[in-house]
Amino acid sequence: MSFSAATTSRLKSQKKRHLNKDVRKLMTGLVSQREAARILGINRKTVVRKFRFLAETAKSELHEENKQLPPAVEVEFDDLETFEHTKYKPLSVTLMVEFKTRRILGFEVAQMPAKGKLAVPARKKYGYRPDHRGQARKKLFSNMTELVHPNALIRSDSNPTYPSDVKRYFPQAKHVTVLGGRGAVVGQGELKKLKWDPIFSLNHTCAMLRANINRLIRKTWCTTKKPSELAGHIALYALEHNRRLAATL
Repeated sequence: MSFSAATTSRLKSQKKRHLNKDVRKLMTGLVSQREAARILGINRKTVVRKFRFLAETAKSELHEENKQLPPAVEVEFDDLETFEHTKYKPLSVTLMVEFKTRRILGFEVAQMPAKGKLAVPARKKYGYRPDHRGQARKKLFSNMTELVHPNALIRSDSNPTYPSDVKRYFPQAKHVTVLGGRGAVVGQGELKKLKWDPIFSLNHTCAMLRANINRLIRKTWCTTKKPSELAGHIALYALEHNRRLAATL
């Protein structure tokens, strides 16, 4: 009598563990959960369970794999905007990447109030929506202190709320702000109409997020229903993104 090799594995209760790799590839390749179920010939609920299982540990794995590499000496960060259920409920994804390699160091998802022409009808329909972007940014910076070199060069756009947070968590770093440009048609509006984009590594990564995660496409009906599911999906893609980049080096 002996124990199974899967006794101590995270996969021990899964009957179709061989499909995990396929689900990961589809979920990070612009395929919806429903379409993934059709492609694999399995029930949609199975895809949902596997997606949540894979996403559950992806963020910790992302952090641990980044810790194994030298601290980044040049990084860029900014916010990518999307929404949950309706554009009246926007979400912000604060993202930090390493310059040149485009390695994703970390991210945080936060709710934010609607702005512009959507602000008034959004408040009328759903009431006041708190802005949690500042809290999310501080949480991200707190986690990034061990992945970013103390004397790093940090670039971002000219958002007036950024400098104080950078100074608090990276007091010895050099923070450079740049003016943002108009979005180009290519790159889902994330790439800019500039001869030279000073935060190209970040904008290119944001464009790749929109190109590989179906719920982030500018015009899509695969919308996010829960911010936690969006965070899991981004973590899953970020892990694959970094591994693919590492494989090409």
